[in-house]
Amino acid sequence: MIRLVVVDDHPIVRGGLRDTFADAEDMVVVGEAGDGAEGVERAKLLAADVVLRDLRMPGMDGVAATAALRESAPNTRGL
Repeated sequence: MIRLVVVDDHPIVRGGLRDTFADAEDMVVVGEAGDGAEGVERAKLLAADVVLRDLRMPGMDGVAATAALRESAPNTRGL
């Protein structure tokens, strides 16, 4: 089972992505976050395999979150 965290600053987008993966047999959304910093923390806390994130967000954007994930959770993949 692939553990997924969805990161986007728009709650409607996060909800749509969560609903998209709800019926997947090989994936489970284990968490959501509204910005990159929160997403990195959730990915570490929830042992996410994959973080699906927006590139443009206030605060820590997706590009900076990618760099932070590579440092702090090198086994987590980002999309």
